[in-house]
Amino acid sequence: MPQFFSNKRLIVLLVSIILLVALIGYSMSDRRSLTWPEQFMKDSVGWVQQVFKQPALYVAGFFENINELSNLYEENRVLKAHLDEYAQIAVEVNVLRRQNEHLKEALDIKESLYNYSLTPALVIHRSPDRWNEYIGINKGEQDGIERDMAVITSKGLVGKVLHVSQFTATVQLLRDHDRTNRISAMVDAEDVEVFGFIEGFDEQTGALMLRKIEADAEIEVGQTVVTSGLGGVFPQGLLIGKVIEIEADEYGLTKNAYVEPSASFHHLDYVMIINRTAAVIDESIIEEGDEN
Repeated sequence: MPQFFSNKRLIVLLVSIILLVALIGYSMSDRRSLTWPEQFMKDSVGWVQQVFKQPALYVAGFFENINELSNLYEENRVLKAHLDEYAQIAVEVNVLRRQNEHLKEALDIKESLYNYSLTPALVIHRSPDRWNEYIGINKGEQDGIERDMAVITSKGLVGKVLHVSQFTATVQLLRDHDRTNRISAMVDAEDVEVFGFIEGFDEQTGALMLRKIEADAEIEVGQTVVTSGLGGVFPQGLLIGKVIEIEADEYGLTKNAYVEPSASFHHLDYVMIINRTAAVIDESIIEEGDEN
């Protein structure tokens, strides 16, 4: 035994292994916030990734532009043909917008579930082993980013903010199978809005699952699915996708719908973070109302 303790290298190795196992166990625990060392490491790694990401995007964009030069002439001709039509649509949209603002003022409506602001962000990393579940962006607490904010592209909703550090954040994509990854959504039917929850992703069809739809709800293939705004986090009307298949659940009490995502989860270089500006009811008020 004295000989064992005299071997300092062996003692240092055993202590290091114990500390490493303890740190791994702590980092894998279910926590809603990151420690300062984790934030520092994420911000440091994020800064380095951002430095290399920008030149890579410029180089990739340069070669893509070369490949697209042959199509520019035809696209330009088609766009010119539609200019008159777009101008007319723009006039009609402006008229409707002014009418809507006048109606809001008349009814003294200051906010709606549609109100939100946008913060653009650059995707700076994606883990190869969790490619379809998480992305990292170059915006954090210093930019006003908070947990659970919606994240979109120009095509539609892609996920929500999961973890935030000072200068970077981690986004959980809609494809993630985490049981807490659910979004209140609705099918924009012709006569009535049908509500449900986006929960899970079907690997075979590449579709999101819209669950807990009322059994007697009338929905059809091809109808649009958007956020409902009733979850208290996301604004209403963010595009999610369209219905491609409908089936009864295993108990026959509700329906499930397969939703083809409008946004691609594979090619994510730039995203926008949604900051909902409409007021949210305090949970304590809801609890008091339930008690009464």
